[in-house]
Amino acid sequence: MDHVFIEGLEIDALIGIYDWERRVRQTLVFDIEMAFDNRVPAASDAIGDTLNYKAVSKRVIAYVKASDFGLVETLAERVASLILDEFGVHHLRLKLSKPGAVRGARAVGVVIERSRPDTGGPA
Repeated sequence: MDHVFIEGLEIDALIGIYDWERRVRQTLVFDIEMAFDNRVPAASDAIGDTLNYKAVSKRVIAYVKASDFGLVETLAERVASLILDEFGVHHLRLKLSKPGAVRGARAVGVVIERSRPDTGGPA
């Protein structure tokens, strides 16, 4: 299976469990790799046949900016579900990083892999 990716997508969001985190927007960084069969768009050379990474990015940005979760785990799950449900992606790997959350570490976060129930797993 082919993969379409979005790397280093930075989005400011309300995220965290501590009082100070609930008062400031923090920058989150998303790396998203999505399984998608690119043979049709490669043959047609038409944007309408692609997994449009600009459309995915804009949708994720809008969702994350409007979100208000305590845990990065919850946000990662919701973003993964959104992409799987709305964009016809069969499988994805999502890395959500929270830079500066732990002193001495460049970033902390989660990496998840999810598949649509009808596909049975990664391709």
